[in-house]
Amino acid sequence: MSQQNTYDESQIQVLEGLEAVRKRPGMYIGSTSGKGLHHLVWEVVDNSIDEALAGYCTKIQVRVHEDNSITVIDNGRGIPVGENAKLKKSTLEVVMTVLHAGGKFGGEGYKVSGGLHGVGVSVVNALSEHVTVTVKLHGHIYQQEYRRGVPQYDVKIVGESNETGTTVKFKPDPEIFTDTTVYEYETLQSRIRELAFLNKGLEIELVDERTGTSNSFKYEGGIIEFVKHLNRNKEVMHDEPIYVEGSKDHIQVEVSLQYNDGYSENIHSFANNINTHEGGTHESGFKSALTRIINDYARKTGLIKDNDSNFSGDDVREGLTAIISVKIPEPQFEGQTKTKLGNSEVRGIVESFFAEKLQEFLDENPSVSRKIVEKGLQAARAREAARKARELTRRKSALEVSSLPGKLADCSSKDASISELYIVEGDSAGGSAKQGRDRHFQAILPLRGKILNVERARLDRILGNAEIRAIITALGTGIGDDFDLAKARYHKVIIMTDADVDGAHIRTLMLTFFFRYMRKIIEAGYIYIAQPPLFKIERNKVIRYAQSEKERDEIIAEFGEGAKVNVQRYKGLGEMNATQLWETTMDPESRTMLQVSIEDAIEADVIFDTLMGDNVEPRRDFIQQFAKDVKNLDI
Repeated sequence: MSQQNTYDESQIQVLEGLEAVRKRPGMYIGSTSGKGLHHLVWEVVDNSIDEALAGYCTKIQVRVHEDNSITVIDNGRGIPVGENAKLKKSTLEVVMTVLHAGGKFGGEGYKVSGGLHGVGVSVVNALSEHVTVTVKLHGHIYQQEYRRGVPQYDVKIVGESNETGTTVKFKPDPEIFTDTTVYEYETLQSRIRELAFLNKGLEIELVDERTGTSNSFKYEGGIIEFVKHLNRNKEVMHDEPIYVEGSKDHIQVEVSLQYNDGYSENIHSFANNINTHEGGTHESGFKSALTRIINDYARKTGLIKDNDSNFSGDDVREGLTAIISVKIPEPQFEGQTKTKLGNSEVRGIVESFFAEKLQEFLDENPSVSRKIVEKGLQAARAREAARKARELTRRKSALEVSSLPGKLADCSSKDASISELYIVEGDSAGGSAKQGRDRHFQAILPLRGKILNVERARLDRILGNAEIRAIITALGTGIGDDFDLAKARYHKVIIMTDADVDGAHIRTLMLTFFFRYMRKIIEAGYIYIAQPPLFKIERNKVIRYAQSEKERDEIIAEFGEGAKVNVQRYKGLGEMNATQLWETTMDPESRTMLQVSIEDAIEADVIFDTLMGDNVEPRRDFIQQFAKDVKNLDI
């Protein structure tokens, strides 16, 4: 390729220094928790992916060493090592020590880059205890080491090689990552698999030296195989996914989709390998074409009559799994989390490419096309029924108490930012919670029995379930097209169930509902899981509580040898009186709660489908795989 000689030291532009990174790491990697820890890996891997996008890298290896240091190896062109004209030092050192120094800012080093959305390998260097970079280039092997971002010596030649490529080894700094420096294999594997799907033909290997586990991912079918992977536990309506590929004005477009017999829509869009959770112009173009072409086909074939109204977008997307991937020279990201694509020209390009291919597919596959249209017709009928049912969940204002569910014990505060809603399993626990709560800011909604499994039902049936209707009405946000996060009456929604199998099942049913129909409420950080204790330990009127057998044993040991200790195991919330429930589970000063977040929406979707969907086989496999990790089980 003609680009081979254009990626050199002259392409590197220096934008900003590295001084502030260690002082304010959260500004650069989001947080210093586990999420930020894993972000370091993606910053390094993104550089290797950019080499693959440019056509020079075919294999990447990520190794997790026993001390939780990471090595990323690629066979790309190698980071340039010649002198940088501005700073009069090796370009390799500039890339590693200056923030935003790279071949992605106006130069010709990369036509398309995903790494630009990140903050650069220099941030990884700044936040690592130790980094070693090795570059194979020009027949030599070059190397430089750094301690907390500071070079230990000038770039030097340490060997000879006819190969090219870059190896980065780094160990996250425990002074920065105080919560954890331990890498999770599942988290690494999930993103690496995703990157392999999005870059067909690229091989990415993950090796965990801590356990001896390794996996290699390479997908010649790219996003076609991605869609099959997402639908693997579902009954599909056509064997092979529809696939569209095209390029215009240096913008590359790939779309793949496949319908299944489920009720939820599962669309994931990407721009330069970045998951655009908030959608954007590429997703809008896809949705617009899908709705228009299916409506045109249904009218042309007489499946929709002249006096019938058109399908809505929701109707044609029911049971759809789709991946939209675009590669753009200069992406513009916007939205609250910078994960919404804003390039206006992309919408028309995606829409025209996809519309043409979808029209062709529908014309050539009449039996599948009829199934898709019939599914849309059923969805349209259910939508109308759901519209009527939704009226039952609407409230005119936050002050209108009469339409709130009768069993809700509301709080007196009208300030949503301090208000909490406890969704409690069972009337007896609900009674204790109502007596023990702080009425000013804590509301209690008891549930009678298990709510409907929304994974196996359409919205009209879901809205017919009294328990779900009570939750929607109490929250005040509406649901589906009516959903408005700003109308949420509580900024803490706390699921409080027994610490047994039934309680876990009810919790999963509720999380499935929130994930499928109120995902924004999870993304806003409003959903929590209460952590009631399992044990009450008492000695000489001194009372302590424990949430596990390990914690119980530690407390007993603290009381000392020979001490007469009374241990009570709580089978359920209903066994606690109001005072105990307040002290252990509801008092903001002493309670422990888990905040629910979506680290990986794609993997979350697969898990909910596995656990709550119609297909039994994957659920059995899941249970067999993880049963060994269950230490205590009450049945």
